[in-house]
Amino acid sequence: MSWDSVLLAVLAVSGCVTLLLTQVDDLLARLPRLIRAWRNVRRELRGDGSGDGP
Repeated sequence: MSWDSVLLAVLAVSGCVTLLLTQVDDLLARLPRLIRAWRNVRRELRGDGSGDGP
């Protein structure tokens, strides 16, 4: 195993970790909106929503 392949492996792993952390950060930033949307869906399915329905 040469230093070139070790360096490429380190770069690949660090790139994957960076991508994973970016995706987790994006998901955590959107999580409050997702929870509110899910609560709205459940409220509408129960039928006690306060919308302008028929």
